[in-house]
Amino acid sequence: MPDDYPRIAAVTGATSGIGEATARRFLQSGFAVVGNGRNGQKLAALEDELGPAFCGVAGDASEESVLDSLFETAAGRYGAAPDIVVVNAGRGLGGSVKDADLSEFQDLLKVNLTGALALLQKAARRMVARQRDAFPRQAADIVIIGSVVGRHISPFSAVYGASKFAVHSLAEALRREIGPLGVRVSLVEPAVVLSGFQAVAGYDDEMLQHFEEKFGPLLVGEDIANAIGYIVDQPAHVHISDIVVRPTRQDYP
Repeated sequence: MPDDYPRIAAVTGATSGIGEATARRFLQSGFAVVGNGRNGQKLAALEDELGPAFCGVAGDASEESVLDSLFETAAGRYGAAPDIVVVNAGRGLGGSVKDADLSEFQDLLKVNLTGALALLQKAARRMVARQRDAFPRQAADIVIIGSVVGRHISPFSAVYGASKFAVHSLAEALRREIGPLGVRVSLVEPAVVLSGFQAVAGYDDEMLQHFEEKFGPLLVGEDIANAIGYIVDQPAHVHISDIVVRPTRQDYP
């Protein structure tokens, strides 16, 4: 690992919300970060703001070539493949089973599930090979962003929640497979987090106001980034496999 950067991270969905906050948290820890997002202009702005420790890879995180570029860019720019991969890119879709608008369902599955699985495979294969000689001297982390609606069924976010139930299953299966090989797989399950997620999911201002009145103060991206930072900062032999983060007043889901 290059002396300048004790760890190298790849973060998808790094142009806003949890992903951007996580990239900034890693940079504060002295890590190098390769951040992915669809918004090339925002990535360029982050490169200018954050300096040489941050490098952007523009594109859709469900596309194999974009995922491959995350690893190639890290190796070319920072001298090694990422030893932290945060599987964060995703989108929401409001509505119940009966009423959800399924015209966007395939895109939801492509990003939330197919793209996530592809990145899990690519990260796992590289990290298992690395950890044969590195564990327990060095840690390797795959951190997956799930949701409380992937743990508890919400009739009002049922379709989105179904995608997260699937991701949670993949996370636990991968943990059992590669944890014994020295690679940590951690699932972070946020509740309501204020970000651009709500607009894409079709949540209106009235619903957000309801959340704020019922559960507020609501979480922000930095709250989840702090949980991720805690996970990756543990010694290599300590595996935080699952964290649920809610606003204090949110009782359910």
